[in-house]
Amino acid sequence: MAVGATIHTFAAQLADVDRGVYEDLALRVARQSSETDAFMLTRVLAYCLEYTEGIAFSEGIAATDEPAVLVRDLTGRVTAWIEVGSPDAERLHHGSRLAERTAVYTHRDPAKVAAQWAGKRIHRASEIPLRSFDPGFVDAVAAGIERRNDMTLSVSDGHIYLDLNGRSATTAIHEQAVG
Repeated sequence: MAVGATIHTFAAQLADVDRGVYEDLALRVARQSSETDAFMLTRVLAYCLEYTEGIAFSEGIAATDEPAVLVRDLTGRVTAWIEVGSPDAERLHHGSRLAERTAVYTHRDPAKVAAQWAGKRIHRASEIPLRSFDPGFVDAVAAGIERRNDMTLSVSDGHIYLDLNGRSATTAIHEQAVG
């Protein structure tokens, strides 16, 4: 954890019907001083939507050589490279070469995020999903983030039903290929 980070906890109940994942999670998330609540919430959503054995947060914005979320197998090998926000093409290329699976989650306009990658070399770009949410969803929910958070996240038929500290919201999960 980097100096100056604020720790947020999330007691999360995850019910991902689409993937058959049902877990109670106790997440400790270090939010860097330069990180917005919307970015941090997108990291938490990416973690939950990708939840599997071996998943972990990196140091977020402070991590220069790791994605926001990654999955390692029992040998320590990176099996999933999960970026958040608007990573540059070089990071995606590197992550896609390193891991079996790569994904990007963004709280920004996905067309603008994807436009920055046009014409750039990204390994297996057509296999990398860019996932986003309905406009305003992340910002509206992020406004309710506290240091200690209670969260219920249900996923069904490509839709998220989220309750964060008594504030409910829903969104579709939008997906397009990076390349």
